[in-house]
Amino acid sequence: MQYLIISFSHKNSTLEIREKLTYPDDMSLHGCLKKLNKSDAINEAILISTCNRMEVLCSCSDTVEATKHIFNLLTQRAGITLEELEGRADVFDESSAIHHLFSVAASLDSMVIGETQIAGQLKDAFRFSYDNGYCGKKLARAMKDAFKCAAKVRNSTSISSKPVSMASVSVAKLKSLVDDIKGKRALIIGVGEMSEITAKHLISAGVDVYIMNRTLHKAEELAKRCSAKVVPFESLPEAINEFEFLFTATSSNEPIITDKIIKSCDFDRYWFDLAMPRDIIYTKGNRINLYVIDDLKVIVDENIEQREESAKMAHGIIGRSIVEFFEYLNTLDIEPFIKEIYEKAYKNAYEESSRAIKCGYIPKEYEEQSRKMCEQTLKRFLHDLTKEMRESSHEQNILSQFKTQEKRIEVEKK
Repeated sequence: MQYLIISFSHKNSTLEIREKLTYPDDMSLHGCLKKLNKSDAINEAILISTCNRMEVLCSCSDTVEATKHIFNLLTQRAGITLEELEGRADVFDESSAIHHLFSVAASLDSMVIGETQIAGQLKDAFRFSYDNGYCGKKLARAMKDAFKCAAKVRNSTSISSKPVSMASVSVAKLKSLVDDIKGKRALIIGVGEMSEITAKHLISAGVDVYIMNRTLHKAEELAKRCSAKVVPFESLPEAINEFEFLFTATSSNEPIITDKIIKSCDFDRYWFDLAMPRDIIYTKGNRINLYVIDDLKVIVDENIEQREESAKMAHGIIGRSIVEFFEYLNTLDIEPFIKEIYEKAYKNAYEESSRAIKCGYIPKEYEEQSRKMCEQTLKRFLHDLTKEMRESSHEQNILSQFKTQEKRIEVEKK
C-alpha cells in the first residue's frame, strides 16, 4: 500500500479554483469520499477542505490509477477541465506525501506560517473519515504521527509562540487601513472559530462588536462569550449598509451579500470575506473596500520572514519524524516474518524432542528440560540472524527515503 496526496492550495490555485473545489458540508463530504473509495486502487481516503486548501489523502495500491480516479472525480465536481486541474495540482506519493502531511499539520504549508487552526481542521477531517468508515489503520497511523510531529514543532520552536490566523491577519490589515478603530462598530456574520477569533481581536482593540447568524441562539452564545451584541439575521439588508466594518465567515454554499442588497453610503466601508466559498459577490463601487483571503498576502509574507528561523528548525524536526515514521512502518513488515520464523523453530524443537523421547534417546523425566534446551539453542542461533534482518531492512528503508527525498528536492529546484 502507498500514500498519495493530491493538493490544491493557495500556493498553486486561485481563490476561484479553490472555491469550485470546496466541500462545505457533511453531505458533500460523504458523497466525495464514497466515490473515492469506489476505486479498486484506493483503500482509504481523507478529504481536507479549508479556506486555503482542498486535499485528498489516500492509501492506495496503484498511485497512477488512484490519481486518474481523483482527477476525474474533481473534474466532474468542479466543472474544471482535466488539463487545468492536472496543471495546478501538487501530487505527492510515499515519503513526499508524508513530508507534505507533516508540514501541513505543523502549519509550515499554511498561508500564515504558525497559524493554529490547521491542526484542528486536520483532526476534524480525519475523525469524519474514520468515524464513517472511509479510512482505517494505515491513514490513522500517518495522521497520528503527523499530530505528534506538529506537537514537537510547537514545543521545540517559537513558530506558534504568538498564535495567528486569517482572522487575526484580517484585523491587523484593518488597523493598517484605518488610523483609529477604537470606538467604531463592526458586524461579524457567522459563529465559527474564525468569527470568534475576529471578535476577540476587535474587542481587545476597543471596537464595538455585533454578531449575526442565521441561528439566533448561536449568535447569542458567541456574543455572551465575547461580550458583544447581537443583530438578527433578518436585518442583514439594512445592517450591511450601516456598519463601517464587516467580517463574514459563514458556511453558506451561496453568497449572502450581493448587489441586490448593497446600497450607496456616504462613508467608507471595510469588508473582509473570510469564507470559502465566498460570502460576498458584488460589482458596484459604493466606497466599499473588500478584502478576500488571497488579498492578505502582504501581512502573510511579513509573517513568513519573522518566523523563518523557527521554520528552519521545524523542517529539521519534520525530517527526523519522517524517518521515525517509516522505521516504524518497516518494523510492521519485518516483525511478523521474524515471529513466524521463531514459531516454526519452536515447533520443530518440540517435534524433535518428542521424537527423541519416543525413541528412548532421552528419559521421559527430562522431557521439559530437553525442550527448553532446544528452544534456547535455536534462540541463540536466530538472535544474530534476526538482528541482521532488522538492521538490513532498516538500512534499505532509510536509503529508499533519502533517494525519494533527493528526487523531491531536484523537482523543486527545477
